[in-house]
Amino acid sequence: MMKSLIPIIMAGIIGVYGLIVAVLIANDMDPSKPYSLFAGAVHLGAGLSTGLAGIGAGYAIGLVGDAGVRAYLYQARMFVGLVLILIFAEVLGLYGLIVSLILNTKASSNCG
Repeated sequence: MMKSLIPIIMAGIIGVYGLIVAVLIANDMDPSKPYSLFAGAVHLGAGLSTGLAGIGAGYAIGLVGDAGVRAYLYQARMFVGLVLILIFAEVLGLYGLIVSLILNTKASSNCG
């Protein structure tokens, strides 16, 4: 039972990536400081890169998790392959987070 929860936990981690980016973008917004059009566009791109990468990673984790858990019921050795594929699917979301962090750094240096 516990091994079947791994895909669900990994999908939840992708949501945390979005939360991290949202907090970073919100910290750059201050009503007392000017907010340029460039910073807004870069923040939009940062959010979209995390969101779209998260959608792709979540879809991959969902498909692999479903098939992997079903295959694990028939053959216990499938668990190692399931975890490896889930890790590679999770990395897709991590790539979106990394791109967002780079973009957010560029927006922060050019704000105001």
